[in-house]
Amino acid sequence: MKKANTSQSIVRLTLTAIFTALILLMTVTPLGYLKTAGLEITFLMLPVAFGAMTVGPKAGAFLGGIWGLTSFAQCYGILGASAFGAALRSINPWLTFIVCFVPRVLVGLLTGLIFRAVAKVDKTGVLCFGVGSIAAAVLNTVLFMTALCLCFYHTAFIQNMANQLHASNVIMFIVLFVGINGLVEAAACVFISFPVSKLLSTVVKRITQ
Repeated sequence: MKKANTSQSIVRLTLTAIFTALILLMTVTPLGYLKTAGLEITFLMLPVAFGAMTVGPKAGAFLGGIWGLTSFAQCYGILGASAFGAALRSINPWLTFIVCFVPRVLVGLLTGLIFRAVAKVDKTGVLCFGVGSIAAAVLNTVLFMTALCLCFYHTAFIQNMANQLHASNVIMFIVLFVGINGLVEAAACVFISFPVSKLLSTVVKRITQ
């Protein structure tokens, strides 16, 4: 039993390290972001979702934290550059850190918790991966936009964007601002995170048996 637990710990640490490296690689290459005129489409929730579902909620939160730190670094032109993030940082760097970091940690943590809850009642052993993948994409959009609006909606920068989008209230602003971005991220999570996480989970079980 002790040997099995040690083997499981090694595999989990190894996977977490691999997913961390993947986040860093995606951050500094075009693999991580698709730049648009508005909000950037990000695919960095993928390794976070991988970790949350194959290793656990704590690993998901850790990986989300790494993602958040890289996102905040880009507000200063480190590990790439984010014009949107730089604009927020110029208004209030502390609130920008909250917007970049906190939602991403919660994405990893909550995705892992949702996955575990569904896995307990999922007799197929497949549905939980689909639910977890969708949860990661939805949580990323909802939590990030919630933090953004709570911290910056009252600022002239965001109000100007809301006026350009003809958004009469905060809900309409979120819908119009996210638009196609959220759909692309959700599709990527479902079609990539779902099969990859299921495959990794199967491999982990075979290695640690």
